[in-house]
Amino acid sequence: MNEDDILTIDEVAKYLRVSERTVYEWAQKGEIPSGKIGTVWRFKKAEIEKWVNDRLSSQPNQSVDVSVRLKNIISPERIIFMSHPTKNDSLIELAENLATAPQVKDGKELTNEILKREDLMSTAIGRGIAIPHVRLSSVTDLVMSVGISKVDVIDFNPIDDVPVRLMFMIAAAYNQHSYYLQTLSYFSSKIRNSELHDSILAASSPEEVYKLLIK
Repeated sequence: MNEDDILTIDEVAKYLRVSERTVYEWAQKGEIPSGKIGTVWRFKKAEIEKWVNDRLSSQPNQSVDVSVRLKNIISPERIIFMSHPTKNDSLIELAENLATAPQVKDGKELTNEILKREDLMSTAIGRGIAIPHVRLSSVTDLVMSVGISKVDVIDFNPIDDVPVRLMFMIAAAYNQHSYYLQTLSYFSSKIRNSELHDSILAASSPEEVYKLLIK
């Protein structure tokens, strides 16, 4: 799937983890970029990605709540250094790490759903960052793993064509929609800070990255 791909309501609903009815109502109200081909709504992939990233970055008032709880969702054990040039291998290793968290009850499902979601639409948000994320009934509470790649991951197809080096993988319970969006918003905004971004890439240990993220 490339950025010129045209998506259906069903595909957009799966990507956003909302109902098809919600996507239809957003399109009817002009709240999401869309257009009609005949009587059928269609959505351009690149425009949906931009719409999502803009929304995730436009909620600074929610970041305080997330930052207070960072120590509950991340730990040095779930910060790893990787050397895979492809996103598939990178996502699998990071998902396997995330599956060691007690909040994740089905590691195989987590890996499968992460890969399915990535096939539907890239989670790269630009500046060498990707935030793969899922909500699953087999996850009991929101949890996160961080992957720092020592090599460029070349096939995330980011909008700005900058190869991914930092991955923040988030898994949440199905009933955590609000907190899930807050966490996505918080990290999408926080990691765009160039000084923090460069410091994480230069870090030599998981403990060093952990301290950078929670301060």
